This record gives sequence, structure tokens and C-alpha cells, in this order.
Amino acid sequence: MGSNTTIKQEKCYNPQDPTLTIVDRDDDLDCEYHLALMSCGHAVTPTSLTNWCLRLLEQGKIRFTCGVCEAEWSFKEVRKMALLTPQEVNNFEKTLAFNAARQTLKIKLCPGCRSTVERENGSDLNVLCKVCTAQKGQPYEFCWQCLRQWKGARPRKDRCDNDGCCNHSVKTLETCPEITFNSREGVYVCPSVRACPNCGLLLEHTRMLCKAVVCPRCKVQFCFVCLKKAYGPCSSGVAPRQTSIPVWQKK
Repeated sequence: MGSNTTIKQEKCYNPQDPTLTIVDRDDDLDCEYHLALMSCGHAVTPTSLTNWCLRLLEQGKIRFTCGVCEAEWSFKEVRKMALLTPQEVNNFEKTLAFNAARQTLKIKLCPGCRSTVERENGSDLNVLCKVCTAQKGQPYEFCWQCLRQWKGARPRKDRCDNDGCCNHSVKTLETCPEITFNSREGVYVCPSVRACPNCGLLLEHTRMLCKAVVCPRCKVQFCFVCLKKAYGPCSSGVAPRQTSIPVWQKK
């Protein structure tokens, strides 16, 4: 399982640890020393497991899966069985978050187990983590917005009942200062920050260029003033301040 990010110092299990199932057989991922069984039944050492998961992260993966049977492991299990140090845990979480952000806006890390969770309903902040639900034996739900265990009624698209839960992007849209565009069609006063009407990315305008902008994320062109076609007069006038973030429906 070689990789330029593999660890060189061997980690070893404590054979007296009652929470581990120590076995005497070949390592299914590649090594010697004391072996322990993963939840899927395959044997690993903490070093081989760490290196395998580092390889998955390096490949841009957002889930940890067995290299033999492809069963999914929760991050909680990986953290324990790989004997991850605090620094390794931090690096793993940062890379998971980075990989998730690159893949889709619909994936975040569960606050309960730090596994990746995909949001199936873009208009509901209440999200069920299947890994935590299976481990706890009861539904575990969290808020997509504040990333804390869910409180209050469901479904909700504005906030949960946790203190301080709010959409900071919406708050920015509501409180940003105004700017003035002077063009051949007239003078337009509009918010200095807009959410792309296609993917929801926040864009700030400095008035140094024209009112037609191109979103750097989804590449859609639109008018910063009316939020419609990029060129031509704003027949519908200045679009009001946005009160929600558009959900990107990637095809």
C-alpha cells in the first residue's frame, strides 16, 4: 500500500486492550505485528490501516472503505483502530472536508462521528447520519447549517432550535452595504454582495467592472443588478436583496 504520505514509524496494538479483537493471521492490508479485526471482519495493524486511509484521502476519497471487501468504515472506527494521534485526526478531518468540498456542495462531516454525509433534500436542514444511527440504535439527526445535533421540529429550511443557528451567508446578503452603478441605461443602486442565482456562491462587486459578471464556480453569466441576463438593460429593475441561497442542482 505504498504512498508518498505513508507513515514510517510502526504503530502497535496493546494485546491487553479488551475492546480489540486480536487475531493471529496475515494482515489483510499488508503487514505483521499484532493484528485486530475491523467491523467487516478483515485484519489490520494500526500502521497498515493508517497508510491505507491516507492513500484513500490522497485519491480524493470522502469515505473509508476496506481494501478487500469494500465495506465502509466510520471515521470513529478508523480513528480508534489506526491509533491516530491528535495531529493525524486533525489532518484527516481537514482532508476529508477539502475532498468533500471539491466533490459537491451536498456533503459535510457529521458532528457525531465525523463521517461524510450527503444531503438528499436541499430545502431541509435536518439531516440523518446513517452511521451514527446504526451505532446508536436510534436516529441521529444534525443541523446542516450549524453542524450540531438537531433540536426542534422538522423539516426546516431556515434554522434549527440550537442557540445561534443562522445562515451567515444570508446574513451577509441582508446587511452588506449598497453600491451604485452608472451606466448608459441609468443609475442603479444595489447590494454589494449577491448570491449567484445558479449555484449560490457569494460574489462581491467593487464597481471596477461592468454589472455583468461570471460566477467563478459554475461559470454562469448574470447581471449583478437584476440577477437575470448578463447583458442589455435591466427591464425588471433592481432585484431586491436575496433572502435565501440558491441550491446548485448539478447535472
